[in-house]
Formats: sequence, structure tokens, C-alpha cells
Amino acid sequence: MRITFIIALGLVLGGGAGKLRTSQISSVPIESKLGPVMVEGWVSAVEPARRGVRLRIRPHAIAGRDPNSSPREIRLTHISELQVSSGRFVRCWSVLRPPPERALPGGYDFRRQAWFDGLGAVGYVQGRCRGGVLGAPEGALGRLDLFIAAMRRSLASFVQSASGERAGGFAAALISGDRSYMPQSDQDALRASGLAHLLAISGLHLGIVGGLVYFIFRRGLGLIEPLSLRIPVQKLAAIASLIAIAFYLVLSGASVSTQRAFIMSTVFFGAILIDRPALSLRSLSIAMIAVILLRPESVLSPGFQMSFAATGILIAIYENWSRRVTYKKAALGRVWLGVKSLFVTSIAASLATAPFAIFHFDRVAPLGIAANLAAMPVISLAAVPAAGLTILLAPLGLSEIGLYLFGKSLELVLTIAHFSANAGEAYRFDLPVMPSAVLSIFAGGIFAIIFFRSWLRLAMGALIFTSAFVTWTLFPAPTAHWASSGDVYIKQGVDRFDRIPFQEADALPPFGFEASGDYPPCDQDKCDYQTVDGIRLILDNRLEPSAPIACDPPLTVRLFREAPPGTLPVNNDDCGKHIAWRDIETYGGVSILRVGDRTKLIFAGRCSDRPWRSCVKDQL
Repeated sequence: MRITFIIALGLVLGGGAGKLRTSQISSVPIESKLGPVMVEGWVSAVEPARRGVRLRIRPHAIAGRDPNSSPREIRLTHISELQVSSGRFVRCWSVLRPPPERALPGGYDFRRQAWFDGLGAVGYVQGRCRGGVLGAPEGALGRLDLFIAAMRRSLASFVQSASGERAGGFAAALISGDRSYMPQSDQDALRASGLAHLLAISGLHLGIVGGLVYFIFRRGLGLIEPLSLRIPVQKLAAIASLIAIAFYLVLSGASVSTQRAFIMSTVFFGAILIDRPALSLRSLSIAMIAVILLRPESVLSPGFQMSFAATGILIAIYENWSRRVTYKKAALGRVWLGVKSLFVTSIAASLATAPFAIFHFDRVAPLGIAANLAAMPVISLAAVPAAGLTILLAPLGLSEIGLYLFGKSLELVLTIAHFSANAGEAYRFDLPVMPSAVLSIFAGGIFAIIFFRSWLRLAMGALIFTSAFVTWTLFPAPTAHWASSGDVYIKQGVDRFDRIPFQEADALPPFGFEASGDYPPCDQDKCDYQTVDGIRLILDNRLEPSAPIACDPPLTVRLFREAPPGTLPVNNDDCGKHIAWRDIETYGGVSILRVGDRTKLIFAGRCSDRPWRSCVKDQL
């Protein structure tokens, strides 16, 4: 009864927090494409892009649009040479469009995340943004935000130049969170090697900052005998660490992942202040509750899921080891224990985050565990001491020495990332799309491993993981997809699709389909394709059929670029399915599946009961 009450209370509080958070958002996204128009506003951040950079702008005015109905923030891709910086007022001749819908059913919903972040439009700059003469915005908070943005950009520029040309951008990303100085090839290598977690300012970074400050203050204050005999210096060190991570939170841009890591770090050092174990499942639970109450929308983000899954698994391993492992005083014993700890934690964290990486990104790094085993000692034994040296030398104006050594250590990490990414191509394998129900089962298995004890932990975890894999293999996978970009993708392997250019549209292709092979365009009245699942796909180019279309066989799906109302048969089980481009414009991209001897259409969908969407239709 008690467990039931606790679960019910948690559901009520979580739902209430989500409703309260939603009611506090005053985002005003644009409804349709605008432009080219003149956009004037203040640059709040510079973000990386595959071409050029992306500018986050807080608009002061958008030509032809009422200021009261303007988005709180917009994001523009800037390809030309950038001559403005964060904190500056700029004028940009731009094309704007609403934040994109999710491209696949159950896929990443960028529009939802953009709505909670206050991002009301995306687009690109025609030409170059130029500086304006308008001063800071009204309000102390607005001016403070721009001051912090400018200081953050200056820090990133300084770190990039002081850390060396090869790894300067990487160092700037780790210290300031600004990845715009980092080459795209390095970012791709870190993702392909499973080391992309180093890029996000999260628990690792705040742990390094807080841990270094804690170590320096505790050891330094311990040398002052009158103080260390009267006051618990570890509590003073914890207070200093809390101040340091709070400053780092503000300086790094206070992204969602950084806020989550700050809450977890605060719980960690707060436990030291009240004489409680810093690493415990109780501390993890408090941090999770705090994050859900403050940012409930982050529960659906990959960062929240992956960080708490990895942290929970590592705490469970730590608690188990603390009861079983005998800590030897000999240097060789401590080194061997450190090697075993690194090996076990790298494997455990990689396996715990793998289901979430597959679900959200449709990929897994083949050599991710090996890359982490090779790179993390470099981070621990070289990069972290260099960062500590930078902190010690900064008051003396000699921080460039520490940053130079920091950059050299990161060059080795980049070498490992590129080698692992290139070598991993030989072991790359395709994975089927993971349904959300399967991810929930995997999450249940991780929960069992974390919270159960003794043999029950492994038994329950193995049983649930086996159930997840079986469900995953039995779940029907799409055989084709008509994306909102106008392209049609036909399945050629487990998770490999080839692209057919079909309809012109101003939208991005689905994530994961960009590297697909290409069929020749369909330049006839109709083109006929046979898929690997036995579904016959007909692409019909006739813009105005003179008569209603006859009933096709059940395993046939006909796609129309344009079809006037009343000319198509009603979708039913006795006939094949049909889709017109107007359906894609209304309901988003559609996935085509085979279920038994019939076909099934699943649209990406838009829901009218969600403030970031406009209509309802999930399935036909």
C-alpha cells in the first residue's frame, strides 16, 4: 500500500510540475515561412553548424511583424564570414520558418524542445549579419544575459588561441560550452567513436571543476593547523566547490544538461555539508526529483535519460564494490584497483546508455567502449591536472601555460577519436528502428539492476533485457517512408534506405537518412517499386486524374504528388493504401509498414492538445 501511495504521489507531482511549467511558457512561434525579411536583435549565443555557424538572436524587431507576436528567440544559420559576436546588436536579412516537425513517427520532436526553449523560428541569413547601433535591451536581466554571453564568447576565443590550433576548439568547447570554434570533422569523430559525451557541459565537466576546487581547498586548508583542528575543512571545501560550479553554470551558458548536472553536483556537495554519503541512490533520487520539478520537459531528452541511467548504474557498482573490495595500501594494489574501476565503469556506462543512443540517434559506436577505455585515462591523468594547473596559475596571469598543456592532452583524445571512428567503420552494423515501448522495457531493466539487491539484481535485469530484445525483433519495422522533405525512402537493409526524389519541398530530410543511396528520379506518369517486405510502391506523377483510381491490391501503396479531392478511393482493408502530398503537408511524414497481409500507415502526427502543434492525426 505504501509503495502504491508513493507511486501515485510521484505521478501527481510530476504531472503537476509539467502543467505548471507549460503554463509558464510564453513562446510565440511563427506560423508560416517569412522572408526574406530584416531581423534586428541581440546575439545571445553562437552555435556550431555543418556549414558556417548558427546565431541565437533575441529579436528587437522583425520587418512587417507585430513586436508583441514576435518569437522570444530565433536561430539563424550564418554561412559567410562572421564579423559579429555574442552580446552585439545585429541586423540580418533573413528567411524564417517555424521550427521543424518531427520527421519520423515517435522520433525526436524538435518543435517541442524549441517551444520550451523559447525558440520560435529557425532560418538562414542571406549574405551577412552586420552590427547595429542600438544599445542593450531594457531590463537588468536582459543586460546581464548579454554581458554573460559576451564574456563567454571572449573566454572561448581566449582558450581557443591559447590551447593550440589542433585542439583549441575542443578546449574551448570543454571550458565554455561554445563549440563554434571546433571543426565539424572533430565533432563527427567524437560522435562516431562514442566520445560525444565530452562535448556537452554536463556531470563530467562540473565534476572536474567541483572536484578540483574541492581537492585544492581541502588540501590547502588542511595545511593550516589551527584551522584544520577546529573546523571541518571538508565542509569549507564543499562550500567553495558549490560557489565554483555555480559560477561555471552561469559562464557556460546554463544549458539544460548543465542545469541538470549542477543540481546533481549540488546534491553531492550538499551531502558532504550535512555529513551524508555523497554517492548514494538517495542523492541520485533527490537530484532526479529536483530536475523533474524544475525542468519536467527534460525527462524526454536523451541527456536526462542517458546521464541518470549511467549515474545510477555506476552508483550501484560503487555501493557493491564498497562492500566487497579490500582497498590495498600498496601502490601496485591501488593502481590495479584503478585499472579495474576504469574498465568496469566504462563498460557499464556504455551499456547503460546504449539503448537510449540507439533510440534517439539510430546509431551506436562499434568501438565506443574501447575508445572510452583509451581516452578517459588521458582525461583523468593529463587533462584534469592541466586544468587544475590553469586554475592555480590564473591569478598570476600565467593561465596560458596550463591551457597549452590542456590542449596537448586533448590532441591525444582527438587522435583516439579519429582512429576509433575510422576503425569502427569496418565493424558498423545496421540496427532496426527501436520503438518507444522497447525503450521503456530497457529502462525497466536498468531500474531493476540499480534498485534490486544480490542475485535478484542480475536475474531481473537479464529477464527484462531479454524481453526487450525479443519485443524489438518482433516489432514491425517500416518498409518505406515519405518524408516532409518530399523524398521517398525505400528499405534496402536492416536499417538502410535508398532515396527517391519525388516532391519538391522546403524541409530537411529525416535524421539518419542523409547518407542513403539514391534512385533515379521518377520522371514518368507513374513508377513502380517492389520493397524487400513485399509491398508494392507506386509513385504517381499525374497531377489531375481524369477518373477515380481503381482499387489496388492490399499490399500496394500509391503515392500522389497531387490529387484533387474525390478522385481517390477510401482506404480500407480490401484495397491498397493511398497517400497524397496534401496528407504529408497536413500530418507530417508517413512510415509504411507491413502487418500480416495488410499495409499500415503511421504519420509523424501533430496534436491540437499540445501548444507546440496544430492538428491531430497519428494513424490511418
